[in-house]
Amino acid sequence: MKYLMWFGMAIVSLVMLMGGAAKLAGQESVLESFFKLGLPGWFGTFIGIAELAGAIGIWIRRTSLWAALGISVIMVGAIYYHVTFPPLTAGIPALILLLICGSIISQRGTGIFGRA
Repeated sequence: MKYLMWFGMAIVSLVMLMGGAAKLAGQESVLESFFKLGLPGWFGTFIGIAELAGAIGIWIRRTSLWAALGISVIMVGAIYYHVTFPPLTAGIPALILLLICGSIISQRGTGIFGRA
């Protein structure tokens, strides 16, 4: 079971690393959603940093729970965006990541590095 959890953590981590890097690089297609929601440009940078921190934090025992909670909040925001701006099916990856994070949270964090 722990290997399945680690696989889920790897998926979350990779998606967060790619998304965070794209936001910090200023990729317009990624930042477009923030402008559509009327959010300032710096908010995309903040979310990018939070995604990178979460991608690392879910692997550390002491921060795994908090990182999963933070990523969950970001995924709820992503789902809200896809409900507001169709197609709704584009929000399925965010829903899957939210479910994986929910599993991490239910385990009270599952990081593999550091002391508990």
